Amino acid sequence: MTKKYAPETEAEAEDSDFNPLTAEEAQQWRQRNPPVSPWRVVAGQVLVGVLVSALAWLVSGKPSVGWSAAYGALAVVLPAALFARGLARQQAAPHAGAAMVGFFGWELAKLMLCIAMLAMAPKLVAGLSWLALLAGMVVTMKTYWIALLMRRSSVRKTD
Repeated sequence: MTKKYAPETEAEAEDSDFNPLTAEEAQQWRQRNPPVSPWRVVAGQVLVGVLVSALAWLVSGKPSVGWSAAYGALAVVLPAALFARGLARQQAAPHAGAAMVGFFGWELAKLMLCIAMLAMAPKLVAGLSWLALLAGMVVTMKTYWIALLMRRSSVRKTD
């Protein structure tokens, strides 16, 4: 006769309530919660980058400020597109370890490209405005948060 003990920690209590999904339940969950394509996020970033650069140009009245904001957005969009392409190729990874190494490798490539683009900015953008470039980068990066919030609002709770 085995004696059941009360869970010692809160984590143990939570683990005892865990029930794995059956294959059918997992399939239903996947249908209710389709994955968000990284290409949709990149397309959203392009749209936001165009809007922020046009707004910077209109507010300042200077084309160089608009181009600076556009280059800042481009310093986010191009690395994100490279990362999305790399992740698309990683879906065929033979096991989880290879996929994880690939993920971190593409993330490193994304960061290196972004840093290289920022280093080249003074040579490529005439009359560079660092403030506008930074604004273009930050606003375009916030597209990730918008995508996550949209994803969260569309996820349905399970019973």
